[in-house]
Amino acid sequence: MFPLSFYWPLPVIILIVHFMETKPFRKFGTCSWKYESWRGIVYSQVKKPNFLEEYSRRFSTVEVDQWFWSLFEGNTVVLPKAAVVQEYAASVPPGFIFSIKVPNSITLTHHYAKKKSAPLVPNPYFLSTELMEKFLQTLEPLGDHIGPLMFQFEYLNKNKMASLNHFMDMFEVFRNGLPKGYQYCLEIRNPNYLKNEYFDFLAEYHLGHVFLQGYYMPSIFEIYDKFKDRLSDPVVIRLHGGDRKDIEARTNNTWNEIVDSKDSELLVLTRMIQDLSNRKHQVLINVNNHYEGSAPRSIEKIKALLQTKG
Repeated sequence: MFPLSFYWPLPVIILIVHFMETKPFRKFGTCSWKYESWRGIVYSQVKKPNFLEEYSRRFSTVEVDQWFWSLFEGNTVVLPKAAVVQEYAASVPPGFIFSIKVPNSITLTHHYAKKKSAPLVPNPYFLSTELMEKFLQTLEPLGDHIGPLMFQFEYLNKNKMASLNHFMDMFEVFRNGLPKGYQYCLEIRNPNYLKNEYFDFLAEYHLGHVFLQGYYMPSIFEIYDKFKDRLSDPVVIRLHGGDRKDIEARTNNTWNEIVDSKDSELLVLTRMIQDLSNRKHQVLINVNNHYEGSAPRSIEKIKALLQTKG
């Protein structure tokens, strides 16, 4: 039994429960974290810091890109090393989550070709539930730190995928073989796939959509206005920006300052984030250095704008 002083009046309890239910779920993080040029704005000046540990003191999520690059010549597949996964798990506090790109050995229909004229070489692991199961087993040490698992598909031309309907049919079979208890999200790089049928498909199978700003995709705000009533959780927003080579030249790969300010776009972004929160969506905003020149600086700007708007 609790002491009498513990028991609160019913209206107070209702207010607390209401606050817990309505508090926005939104997390801000960066795309990867291993940047020496973030010393002084994210990291300390110690000689050999644990970057992830220091990062997790400031941000509540991060995007893991490194495990995406998994398919190599000869159909060789490289999955995460156990020691690395365990190190990541030990470096972050409770509540911190990783949004993880699923290996491209699962999402590529064909091997990358160095020349456009080269013949297509099929990837035998495309949408392999067996390989996906092995990948998930490697992630087990992360436990509750596992956030959205993102399937990033390249532009699927007619030679790689006959149609949107064919893609959905294939992914439906794959999805039915996936274990429950994970949050799966799709990132599509075919603008012509982003239509009612696609978002209905995501809703039916409880798949999240990844809004990609950049990579020759239409504006995420345009897509959001069209399909905001059809979204499933979680909603991932990935801010990648435009010409990578241009911004790399302008920053000289030093990512500690804004060099391509997108203030007007960020104003629209904050309205989108607020609307998603009002709709009770789980929202993750992953920012790339290539977006404005410094992902941590961009996040500071977004948070400041959200505070200003209340």
